[in-house]
Amino acid sequence: MSRPFFQILCGGRSRGEVVGRLRIGACNNRHRWERIGLRHVAALARPVAADVPGKSTSNLAWPAHVAPAPAPSRHPDLRVGVDRATDIRPVSSTLTDSFGRQHDYLRISVTERCNLRCLYCMPEEGVPLSPPAHLLTTPEIQYLSSLFVRQGVTKIRLTGGEPTVRRDILPLMHGIGSLRDHGLRELCITTNGLTLHRKLESMLDAGLTGINLSLDTLDPFQFQVMTRRDGFEAVQRSIDRILELKTHGAQIKLKINCVVMRGMNDREIIPFVELGREKDLEVRFIEYMPFDGNRWKHNKMMSYREMLDVIRGRFPDFEKVLDQPNDTSKTYRVPGFAGRVGFITSMTHNFCGTCNRLRITGDGNLKVCLFGNAEVSLRDMLREVPKDGDVSSSEALPEMRIPNDDGVQIARGSIQEQELLDLIGMAVQRKKAKHAGVDALAGMKNRPMILIGG
Repeated sequence: MSRPFFQILCGGRSRGEVVGRLRIGACNNRHRWERIGLRHVAALARPVAADVPGKSTSNLAWPAHVAPAPAPSRHPDLRVGVDRATDIRPVSSTLTDSFGRQHDYLRISVTERCNLRCLYCMPEEGVPLSPPAHLLTTPEIQYLSSLFVRQGVTKIRLTGGEPTVRRDILPLMHGIGSLRDHGLRELCITTNGLTLHRKLESMLDAGLTGINLSLDTLDPFQFQVMTRRDGFEAVQRSIDRILELKTHGAQIKLKINCVVMRGMNDREIIPFVELGREKDLEVRFIEYMPFDGNRWKHNKMMSYREMLDVIRGRFPDFEKVLDQPNDTSKTYRVPGFAGRVGFITSMTHNFCGTCNRLRITGDGNLKVCLFGNAEVSLRDMLREVPKDGDVSSSEALPEMRIPNDDGVQIARGSIQEQELLDLIGMAVQRKKAKHAGVDALAGMKNRPMILIGG
């Protein structure tokens, strides 16, 4: 009989209403640079948006009552998974860079706020947050999601901050989830898990297919040290609930992300590997990366080669698993274990050559590289006052619709979509072959991780 997950450690709106009118058609992808305007081209060289300043483990058991397997009418897409995507489009030239990399994965930060204060993510004193008016609105996020899907994006991940603290996260996910009818294959979320258990089933209803849960320690006391907050047991409940739903047919991938910091949590590598002995999950060890305010030092970073040595000291038969194209992690497994182990090696062995990811920050800037400091504002173009002058583009976004297969009719006062695509295309074309080396990154000006989106 399978043990509860953490016992191992001791031994209202419908989705149609939300985005029904936001679905857009295919666009002409010809680059018309002359229409963009000098201020938008100049933004490509702007480092960062001006408006962003610079001890034992619990033995928690699963709930006594185990819900029956969800009926097809309740979770219609749990078992069909990605097969629902019926209108998958090839990646457009707009999302293809000068090195031939096709970007079909979009990460969107839906909030800058977080209910934890993790050491590697946020300075102890916190960070100045953008004024609410500078953040993307729900219609703007839904519009951009739709636009990128029409250009060939098949995977969207919602990040933060902590995305579950956004008040309308559920209707937002329902809206984005409806894009599965237009080519979206995966809708994922990166979360600290603190409140996830309260919203998990509703997120599955919205089409959630993957969860990356950040957890850097299995010790409740160390959890408070590393996050500067309490909440370890709440995270346990979220993990247990995910695994419970998986046993009842939920087609959802669970990955636990652990940032390894030498002298802080490196002694917990083996206990993290042990999580996969009986449970269907992947633990991913992440090399400690430098961002503004996280006081990164080279001697705090533990390379994945060092982690491999630690694991093989305990499990000599620890073996490599075939990676999928565009994977960010190097995947391994212990023979006989249900789960897997991955390593995200951004510092010592980058994967830039197969990068297929783009990021949109909470304040609407497009980042083509996590470690790059060049950004371009999509928000500013979305809100550009139209030539006829009397209606803001953000107010008009909900009126967008698909009239036919020839293109998109944009409601009076909204943006000129092709100009936006041209701006995105220029940013993608300027993406570098690879990011800078470790020493250069340590001295480079970049946002704190919480203002980028995990």
